Amino acid sequence: MITPPDRTPLSRDFFDRPVLEVAPDLVGRTLVRTTPDGPIAVRLTEVEAYDGPNDPGSHAYRGQTPRNSVMFGPPGYVYVYFTYGMWFCMNLVCGPEGRASAVLLRAGEVLEGADLARKRRLSARNDKELAKGPARLATALGVDRALNGTDACGAGETPLRVLAGTPVPSDQVLNGPRTGVAGDGGVHPWRFWAANDPTVSPYRAHVPRRRSS
Repeated sequence: MITPPDRTPLSRDFFDRPVLEVAPDLVGRTLVRTTPDGPIAVRLTEVEAYDGPNDPGSHAYRGQTPRNSVMFGPPGYVYVYFTYGMWFCMNLVCGPEGRASAVLLRAGEVLEGADLARKRRLSARNDKELAKGPARLATALGVDRALNGTDACGAGETPLRVLAGTPVPSDQVLNGPRTGVAGDGGVHPWRFWAANDPTVSPYRAHVPRRRSS
């Protein structure tokens, strides 16, 4: 008998822990995006931890700015950023308020609302690709900067919420270098993913961007 995913919302206390505890514990949890057209639910299969002042790869490494202010807390809020001039990526803030850390949501399996996700991800060759990568996940869910600062632990209706889901056993959560992170931050093995899951994105090392002549 298959036990259905737990629909209990995760509390703020879940996120009020060190980022390297929260990140692997998010694998297997259910992220729900509420839209006017209906909900989209995604089982998280891949995440990355970013540890603020201790992490050269973090947006908050050099301190607080208008762009990264949500990362400084409280925990349980959504940090959305724009990258490469075309894509949005979403993170869940964790750790104590005032100390910036967050978990980038890299990939997941669409459990509910696949028809809505397909309309946003027309280039996906199959449903396993709908949320396979951080920009694809945000696109499939219709997440942009308008949702930056959303309280994922808020009471009542909220556009984004994380449910208990079905956590992946710790011996089935793998870890390795983060994708595309350069410099000193590139060595941290802070990417976590569900073993043998087809929705996990492929690892890519950082490649310096060439300036056009």
